[in-house]
Amino acid sequence: MNTPCPARRPGFTLVELLVVIAIIGVMVGLLLPAVQAAREASRRMVCGNNLKQIALAVHNYENTFRVIPALSGSSSFSPQARVLPYLEQANLQDLMRFDVPLLLGPAWMARFNPAQRMAVEAVVPTFLCPSDIGNPRFPTTFADGQPGVSGGLSYMFSYGSGTGTNYDDRHRTDGLVWENSWARFADCTDGSSNTVLLAETVLGDQSTSSGPTPTGPHRRIANWPGTSSNPSGPGFLHGGSLISNPDLSTVFPSQITSYAGNRGQAWIRGVPYATVINGYMTPNSRIPDIGIHGRGFYAARSFHPGGAHHALLDGSVRLISESVDRPVYHAAFSRNGGEAVTLP
Repeated sequence: MNTPCPARRPGFTLVELLVVIAIIGVMVGLLLPAVQAAREASRRMVCGNNLKQIALAVHNYENTFRVIPALSGSSSFSPQARVLPYLEQANLQDLMRFDVPLLLGPAWMARFNPAQRMAVEAVVPTFLCPSDIGNPRFPTTFADGQPGVSGGLSYMFSYGSGTGTNYDDRHRTDGLVWENSWARFADCTDGSSNTVLLAETVLGDQSTSSGPTPTGPHRRIANWPGTSSNPSGPGFLHGGSLISNPDLSTVFPSQITSYAGNRGQAWIRGVPYATVINGYMTPNSRIPDIGIHGRGFYAARSFHPGGAHHALLDGSVRLISESVDRPVYHAAFSRNGGEAVTLP
């Protein structure tokens, strides 16, 4: 008696299975860049909207007080802190104590006042670019010796072109913000649609390591040593000569000995390296930010391909290309240069 053969069950051969897996891998490889591009497009849209909201908040602030919020010293509050009520952050501003100092101690070692802790440690989503990979919580120590964090910042007010001595916010610049500026819209004689109010940059990497950030937009400030304050007016000296329109490609890296990853360290504090920007270098410059006693040449930077977002004084926002012409870019950061600006 013959034993019947068992019926063959349908199935895949090993070769067929490997072919299917290979096809799926190819499809994923084709779709992944498209998904990533879609995500970046969404993040870029959110970033531009954040800048627009801050620019409109400045308009509402100006409607109330008839001035643009100013820097009021590196130990006091930033312009960003002053527009919080117009960003639906009135509850956060209520945590700030304007009747007591923001920082305590001498300028070279000032620390946040413990009375301001809740506001200092707050992270404001509207102040952060969603494409930025940096940690927005910067370690700090309060004046009572207790550790804490400070909320970071992506969006900086313009304090001018950086040309001449306009990198020194202690004196009047050609921008919209400098120390105790309280400028008015009428001071922008170049027109609100031709003048940068805010621009984005990247969060510092919280490192003090030597050397610039190896890849991507620079996230460390290069400290320019051997500089001193100019006793006769605005600007700083190097080797006895006034720093004015320097060739930063000769400064970096030949004269740089240290770096700091504290860019955008605290949205609440009106210190230049944390809250303002100028247009001396074009977006995503291959030269890192150059710091001079907390001031210096701070560029727009982003993780968006090709450029960085800027908000103009009229409230419009545009992504300005890395390849923008430098004189045109300088003119866009100047409020009163009389140039005919056509931004790309």
